[in-house]
Amino acid sequence: MTSATQIPDRSDIPLEQTWNGESVFENLDAWHSEFEAVSKEVPKFKDYEGRLSESPDVLADYWEFSSEISRRMIKLYFYGAMNNAVDSLEEAYKGLVGQVMGIFAQASQLSAYDNPELLAMGREKLMDWVKNHERLAIYEKRIDDLFRQQAHVKSAEVEAVLGMVSEPFAAASQIGGEITNTDMEFADALDSDGKPFPVTQSNIETVKGHTDREVRRTGWNNYADMHLKFKNSLAASYITSVKQNTMMYRVRDYDSVLHMKLFNHNLPTEVFTTLIDTYKKNLPTWHRYWDVKRRILGYDSIHSYDIWAPMTDKEPSVTWEQSVDWISAGLKPLGEEYVTAIRQGCLEERWVDRAVNKGKRQGAFSFGTYDTSPFIMMSYSNDLGSMSTLAHELGHSMHSYLSNKHQPEVYANYSLFVAEVASNFNQAMTRAYLFEAKKDDRDFQLALIQEAMDNFHRYFFIMPTLASFEYEVHERVNAGKPLTADILNGIMADVYAAGYGDTMTDDRERTGITWAQFGHLYEAYYTFQYATGISAAHALADKVLTGEANAVDNYLKFLSSGSSVYPLDALKIAGVDMTSPEAIERTFKVLTDLVDRLEGLIEA
Repeated sequence: MTSATQIPDRSDIPLEQTWNGESVFENLDAWHSEFEAVSKEVPKFKDYEGRLSESPDVLADYWEFSSEISRRMIKLYFYGAMNNAVDSLEEAYKGLVGQVMGIFAQASQLSAYDNPELLAMGREKLMDWVKNHERLAIYEKRIDDLFRQQAHVKSAEVEAVLGMVSEPFAAASQIGGEITNTDMEFADALDSDGKPFPVTQSNIETVKGHTDREVRRTGWNNYADMHLKFKNSLAASYITSVKQNTMMYRVRDYDSVLHMKLFNHNLPTEVFTTLIDTYKKNLPTWHRYWDVKRRILGYDSIHSYDIWAPMTDKEPSVTWEQSVDWISAGLKPLGEEYVTAIRQGCLEERWVDRAVNKGKRQGAFSFGTYDTSPFIMMSYSNDLGSMSTLAHELGHSMHSYLSNKHQPEVYANYSLFVAEVASNFNQAMTRAYLFEAKKDDRDFQLALIQEAMDNFHRYFFIMPTLASFEYEVHERVNAGKPLTADILNGIMADVYAAGYGDTMTDDRERTGITWAQFGHLYEAYYTFQYATGISAAHALADKVLTGEANAVDNYLKFLSSGSSVYPLDALKIAGVDMTSPEAIERTFKVLTDLVDRLEGLIEA
């Protein structure tokens, strides 16, 4: 019997550890019934073609119909995507996402006339309708955004074609995900006694943070080696995605992929370059941390697989219920409604799919729809790292919860640029509470610093590193330069080498394949927004923790704003200006303080 059998089948997982899928659709038959019903409704988009300028009521009818169909399609998509994420081995769920992508593409094609027709009406006429007709009043910002993007909207015919390609373009990400989450089977890690330890997508973080260095080394190696085995297929998938991005920016007349991705949310490209420049300037902080950690671990040299090594052999065990209690205590300053929603979601309403099981994808995420709870997928492991992940994903969930509660559907979704603020805010608040509550417990302090540094490593080291990588890759494609798996690996290895400096002993080949381990890259220029998000989060948490006037109210207004205002303006409501490097520098100061605190514990 192999050690892989230690990972339970999905069917063996207790109900309370799974997400409440039956609250979305009672069963697969209910899903298929709704899919058929929506499929019959989508062709009705044609009923409005050429008629949007007919009257305010016709336009209001169209937008209300579009919103209803969108909500129903997204709910169908979510059910398939969530089930596939928690159980990719179940064949019944595999085709659901593809089916929904098909009707998404059809809806996009059939409604491609809307923006060209609206632009032809002119801003003045549309704004007059908005001001004088109650049913259209909520759409003022939407119209403003449409005319802001007017130069990049094509004719109805071209928009129809672009709508048609949305489904095949999604295949690049789907192929990459199938390879990494379904086709890959990792060799077991081995502990110091030669005993096997399973390696899966759902437990890789546990492997990397294992107390046994040999488990970490062999697990990290085996994980990287399997990605290297598939490097050419994964490279073909990712390069296709990059070339699709390049085609789209050229068709829509943007300056670059970066410009296209940021322009959609009214963000200047300087927010990207400021982050990368500030990050590179502060790399010596990371170099210092690698050396301090090497010393506390007692090693002559520190390697990539030691980054997640626990700094105490007395790391606390943290039950699910304890995590919820600590997170609730940390977030108490935000008020009773916020904390009550968290507790009910975690302990009663099954927002969180927390089991480790075969076929579960790696990582964690929060995902839901306007008409469902904000669900979370993660693998809970009774440790501080899992508690931190839960706090993080609950930040996303509460952001969605409050946006859905206070905004109409058209503005309920918030942009990627603000998405990582609420998640990292929750972690910062919980961490601050525990640093004080456990201030006399040296081992707990070490474990908490470990948790903090692991989080900073992911969002303030890996993500800017990936952002530097994807910028170079897109620039190469834009310039017509060749790209292969080995070229991708070389670019990745180079940017990691700068981050590691002289204090980290690197394994260049295995580090080079890191790009293939992050599906985030299929959403171009998403990764840098983790770093801007953690920066804004710490700046805002500091305001709440120091009792600054109106800090809590302003933060809750930010969470409730959805996309009713542009992202930079939403953050200004909360109290931070991300056009300046100040918040990024301030967060590097938090990082420096953690390294100082760690060095002090060594000396003590």
